[in-house]
Amino acid sequence: MIQIPTFNSVVEQRLYLQQRLAAGFRLFSRFGFDEGVAGHITARDPENPQNFWVNPFGMHFGLIRVSDLILVNHQGEVIYGNSPVNQAAFAIHSQVHAARPDVIAAAHAHSIYGKSWSSLGRLLDPITQDACAFYQDHSLFDDYTGVVLDPKEGQRIAQTLGQNKALILKNHGLLTVGHTVDEAVWWFITMERSCQAQLLAEAAGKPSFIKPEYASLTQSQVGSHELGWFSFQSLYEMIVRQEPDLLN
Repeated sequence: MIQIPTFNSVVEQRLYLQQRLAAGFRLFSRFGFDEGVAGHITARDPENPQNFWVNPFGMHFGLIRVSDLILVNHQGEVIYGNSPVNQAAFAIHSQVHAARPDVIAAAHAHSIYGKSWSSLGRLLDPITQDACAFYQDHSLFDDYTGVVLDPKEGQRIAQTLGQNKALILKNHGLLTVGHTVDEAVWWFITMERSCQAQLLAEAAGKPSFIKPEYASLTQSQVGSHELGWFSFQSLYEMIVRQEPDLLN
């Protein structure tokens, strides 16, 4: 298996993060995760970890390039770039990054199946091998109070996420995190598909659950940080080959 890369300089590491971040937005666009101005993916800066890179507010995911990304500090100020930051992105992501020093990246969007599933106010069940990546490793934020603009609400979201890799925001959507941008984006993609699979299965009948001991085993097999990173690599290669301008 290809190994997660190491870097000889901060500049090299930052470029890697930015390229993966731009690719993540292009993939979100490709998969239809865009919903107007909603949604954001962030990456902690390797030199100043209290700051994070994020998409400019109002720019379509399908157009984002490395050069379009903006850098935001812990006070919500744009310190690199000429575009404004989505205040909801700051309110949520700043608190997730503050609460989880291990988290390099976080992804959130109003994807159709994720927000549909979120309206049920339930965790995903272990009904498929892929869904087992989230077995006992995701939380439910069961308290929708409007658009998240207050960092205190972001703190509550971060507290509910805990040490898990993902969070279902009731009546809102999905949030995933990772030790790499690659991992956070992949978890979002496969979690969205797991929501779709469970919605389809329950529409057709009563799904059969994987037994707890096997769900737990499968989680260890398909839910690791390393496999989350690796699962993203073929998608990255595909989107860069088809849309190379994202690297500009």
